[in-house]
Amino acid sequence: MKTTRIIVLAIAAATLSGTAVPALANGKAKVPPVHVEHEDGEEILVHKGEASFYSQKFHGRTTASGETMNQNKATAASRTLPLGSKATVTNEENGKSVDVIVNDRGPYVDGRVIDLSRSAAKKLDMIEDGTAPVTVEVKPSEQPTDAAREKVEDKVDQLTPDSQVAQGDSRRNGSSGGSKSDTVSHSGSGK
Repeated sequence: MKTTRIIVLAIAAATLSGTAVPALANGKAKVPPVHVEHEDGEEILVHKGEASFYSQKFHGRTTASGETMNQNKATAASRTLPLGSKATVTNEENGKSVDVIVNDRGPYVDGRVIDLSRSAAKKLDMIEDGTAPVTVEVKPSEQPTDAAREKVEDKVDQLTPDSQVAQGDSRRNGSSGGSKSDTVSHSGSGK
């Protein structure tokens, strides 16, 4: 597999160059941070890293949201994005995108930001390789429910603590006030 070869070569290069390969923090897999970006006047959650897809053995099991895992639905697991939120996942190698609902927690592998159902992975054309570099975007305005929108807005507020109160209040009242940097990084936990 192409991705496996790249990872092995990167580890070898890091070892030969004297650069340390990151270790697990407290035995937990490291996950690239979620950050906030601005798109068309809206603050959105962005998570970049590697995607994988669920093994067939998980089909039919209960997810963290209480739903049954169904490989035929466009769903996903994320350690940091709110349960119930709609996310757009884009394969950075081919530009293909799919919308998924986050209904589970995971993946628990270094560098992985999202674990997709087989159906969603197929739409991204990543079944053969098993993993793909992706960008995951979550927009408050595109959430399927008010509760999901509020969870996403709360996560945005959590990642932008300098203007949490002012921005949260003005956003919920329909105005845009205040200025922020274009990107704020943080690796907090999901809701």
